[in-house]
Amino acid sequence: MPTRIDQFGPWAIVTGASDGIGRAFARALAADGFKLVLVARRRAALEQLASELAPAEVRVIDADLSTADGVARVSNETSALDVGLLVASAGFGTSGAFLDNALADELSMIAVNCQAVAALCHGVGRRLVARGRGGVVLLSSLVAFQGVKSAANYAATKAWVQAFAEGLSLELAPSGVRVLSVAPGPVASGFGARADLRMSRTVSAETVASESLAALARGGTVRPGLLSKLLEWSLALLPRWGRVRVLSLVMGGMTQHQLAARAAT
Repeated sequence: MPTRIDQFGPWAIVTGASDGIGRAFARALAADGFKLVLVARRRAALEQLASELAPAEVRVIDADLSTADGVARVSNETSALDVGLLVASAGFGTSGAFLDNALADELSMIAVNCQAVAALCHGVGRRLVARGRGGVVLLSSLVAFQGVKSAANYAATKAWVQAFAEGLSLELAPSGVRVLSVAPGPVASGFGARADLRMSRTVSAETVASESLAALARGGTVRPGLLSKLLEWSLALLPRWGRVRVLSLVMGGMTQHQLAARAAT
């Protein structure tokens, strides 16, 4: 039976590799024997992870993917490598009322979650098609399938990722390139702290990475972890407006502390 190295290797690019899901992907791929290009803003964190992954061959690129220059660095510094896999796990979220949030943060989120993903998939995707095999992993979300109050812009960016992955999968499949959309529910990672969310139940980043890689050969959409699957099943029979209402209530619970903090000031 062919290994993932046989199917996709030898090099994998992992964005958002300094923390959470990206770091879990990096560790899983190193265990599989991949050579890695780790991308994130924090060089010290990337170098620490690279040392932990020894003896795997690892290169680090400290790039801000909210900027065109940062995305270009990833393309330029990997151009000579035989890249067979792109894991675009860099991303972040905001929470609370859209109009109360800083516009710069909201636009930066669109740049990282959508624009950088499109640019990297365009550049790396052409290389994968030219070599006749490869894989692309994109991070969607449970909130990608409907609008969500208190995460309106974040849910919209993930809806873009989900639709993009579904269409791109059909376009690249004849060339031997698999595209996988990963749509987890709440994940135990640094994401919640940055988005100022308080999550009572989560799936581990390691579960997200392992189940996603297991599903990569078939492509499509995977919802890793039992919690994600239970949430999917519970929402599946609801009309779209119902899903919007239910997930908005769930998000309201995770952001309730923000309202309490505002009331106290």
